[in-house]
Amino acid sequence: MLSFGIPRIDAAFPGFQRGEFVVLHGHPLCRILPFLLGVRCQLPIKKGGLNSRVVYIDGGNTFDPYAVSAIAQEHGLDPKSVLEKIFITRAFTAYQLTALVFEKLEESLKRYRSKLVVISDITGLFLDRDVPKTEGRDIFLKMTQHLSEVASRRRAILVASRFPRPYSNRSLFLESVLFGRASTVIGLKESRDALKFFLESNPSVKPFAIDFPSNAVTMDMFMEA
Repeated sequence: MLSFGIPRIDAAFPGFQRGEFVVLHGHPLCRILPFLLGVRCQLPIKKGGLNSRVVYIDGGNTFDPYAVSAIAQEHGLDPKSVLEKIFITRAFTAYQLTALVFEKLEESLKRYRSKLVVISDITGLFLDRDVPKTEGRDIFLKMTQHLSEVASRRRAILVASRFPRPYSNRSLFLESVLFGRASTVIGLKESRDALKFFLESNPSVKPFAIDFPSNAVTMDMFMEA
């Protein structure tokens, strides 16, 4: 079980089970939450971690070692040691991302004995106009099915982030496929006076929402909640 370590959330949601395919979407903080999980994954099991390394597929060129280091320090961990246990590969096209998933992911999980996979901005590269619409849809369908199967087969937690973008027919299709494949969907949405954390779907926990004051919407605010 991998928890967020955010008291108000952990009180309602104990964490992710191995074998889950998780989607984080909505607010820009979805860029940061995978860093938090990547650090906490390395904690002992009794502290809400998995005592595990991390495989990180960066589809949005968003990995931030400074943010990871800051979170590691908050958890009393050595930032250099934490970063050394996060194995990063980057994709700059939808085809590169697909190749990494199909050809390298399972091999990497075996090699690094990782129990957590993060794929950042999983839909972003498929919105590129250079990717034909029908071809992109077919590839994304097959890729998300494969991800679900790998998570189950390797008993890994697979966390995919989806960042806010203007809606289009293509983005709505990708969102629908992604949410349909995921076992757990978590959304973040900012209103005028609050940031809402939504558990939208999960195999064992009923949907719920938690409001955080939006006057200081940062990871520090989450950690102190």
